[in-house]
Amino acid sequence: MTHPGPGFTPPPYPHDRLGPLAATAARVEGGCVDVSVGTPVDPTPDVVVEALRDAARAAMGYPPSVGTLALREAAAGWVERRAGVVVDPEAVITCVGTKEVVASLPRLLGLRDPTRDTVLYPAVSYPTYEMGARLAGLRAVPVPLDTEWRLDIDAIADADARRALVLWLNYPANPTGAAASTGHLTALVDWARARGVVVASDECYTELAWTPAGDPAPPTTVLSTGPEGVLVVHSLSKRSNMAGLRSGFIAGDVGLVRYLGEVRKHAGMMVPAPVQAAAAAAWADDTHVDEQRARYRARRDRALPALRRAGLVHRGGDATFYLWLADADADTEADPAADGWALAARLAARGLLVAPGELYGDPRHVRVALTVTDDRLALALDRVTSPGAVPQPT
Repeated sequence: MTHPGPGFTPPPYPHDRLGPLAATAARVEGGCVDVSVGTPVDPTPDVVVEALRDAARAAMGYPPSVGTLALREAAAGWVERRAGVVVDPEAVITCVGTKEVVASLPRLLGLRDPTRDTVLYPAVSYPTYEMGARLAGLRAVPVPLDTEWRLDIDAIADADARRALVLWLNYPANPTGAAASTGHLTALVDWARARGVVVASDECYTELAWTPAGDPAPPTTVLSTGPEGVLVVHSLSKRSNMAGLRSGFIAGDVGLVRYLGEVRKHAGMMVPAPVQAAAAAAWADDTHVDEQRARYRARRDRALPALRRAGLVHRGGDATFYLWLADADADTEADPAADGWALAARLAARGLLVAPGELYGDPRHVRVALTVTDDRLALALDRVTSPGAVPQPT
């Protein structure tokens, strides 16, 4: 039997490409301060740990793939309480974290509607949006962003719009920290509904946003436009420091959610019962989220002025714990010498490992994740603000 052609070869995982930079940073006295990956370092809330412990004693049976009623009610209650949108618990299912949804959703939606073959996603974004399309054998088409790092919906070609299966949104955004107004979200959803395109909105950072004045910003969701043709995904990884427990939820259009729930049953996609109990406790409690938001805000307020003194500026938005950095005197719109890998190398020489923006679709910046302890952040800022710490490119 003759094979029709070469099969899929996975590209290097983005952060695996940082090995040489990590080795450089590790040689600095005091070791590497790794701000390249947004891995939580703060404590998992007591209310979560207690629920996890108590539920573990009765976890001998298979958990429901779609999620316990208690978990789905807690998630729906959180959406109503925090975003002011009523969601039927029947239009909510649990998931094993949200990265697996980002990676698998195009494939599942493509099985449902094989007449469309294109996934639209932000041109500067989390790389799994593109990879999910590729894993499904679909076309991955990046959508340009405007000067505020928001989707420029008018830039989508008519031919791509006609073939589009799903449009990914991500606000607040990784890596740029950009947020979107309700009006902008409504325009995006209206565009998609008029063309029969499913909107998939990754809203994992919606609790970690601030106004320009530094006050907590109320969560936004595309569900405010109604559920028709909309799916949202939410995660407990960052707002509740539960990345290691792998729990999130999908909500929105009840027909789409039920379809995904049935397919996921067949695939055996189940969140362990103790984790579901812990997730229900997390969605029902706002106090620990307020505390975590304050931690990230304090780190952000500490980092930004120190980085400015080092000649580095944040050119992204006011949300998330990510900083989108470039040299202060570089014209990132026009200067071909604005090279994120070169900046990352200069920072690695001072013991700081950052993520070059090319991993996210923009080679001109680097991303810094403020998911480090306060003492390691202090060490990192001391390194970059010491005389000659971040020499300018020659």
